[in-house]
Amino acid sequence: MIRNNSFNHILNTRQLFHQFIVDVYAKIEAERLLYIRLNQNKLRSEEYIHLKDAVATEKNVDDIGKMEILPSTFTGSPRQMHEYAQDAMTYIRSYGRPDLFITFTCNPAWPEIKEELTHGHTSRHDLLARIFRQKQQKLINVLTKMDVFDETRCWVYSIEWQKRGLPHSHNLIWLKEKSIQPKLTTLFLQSFQIQKWTQYCRT
Repeated sequence: MIRNNSFNHILNTRQLFHQFIVDVYAKIEAERLLYIRLNQNKLRSEEYIHLKDAVATEKNVDDIGKMEILPSTFTGSPRQMHEYAQDAMTYIRSYGRPDLFITFTCNPAWPEIKEELTHGHTSRHDLLARIFRQKQQKLINVLTKMDVFDETRCWVYSIEWQKRGLPHSHNLIWLKEKSIQPKLTTLFLQSFQIQKWTQYCRT
């Protein structure tokens, strides 16, 4: 956000500000990867499957090279994505297919975004991400705590980014009662500017 009566040079450089964000994030990622590379012993990388396979099949262990493990604690790593997918599959095994599939897309015309765009700004990706994150959390709270569609059993969501820079989320909701009887449908649709309404998830 921009402070009142304060001119921020970084926030007013437009496309250069976007490049600055990318460069800084790349530096942060590089520092995290460097820490992981220098602490492979703490990750017990010799216990992973590739080395075990080489020993079990009596192959030359020297040929497998120096393996560096990217753990699931690293955001966006294949292991983290695999764990998330396995968690989602657990819900399906336990409760069957989800009852609701909701796609929630960021709208650059939201009043919360327009109010913060000053000094001739037309796009602030950091601002879009923060406001979308807040609205996504509000959406989950409305669905799971206010019992709009009766009591919720569990839920899972995934956030993706479109090519034009706007985020959107795919939300899967499992209900305790399979009969969907929305209590606050009109308020729910108006609050999140929902344009399409489909009552049931289809196979």
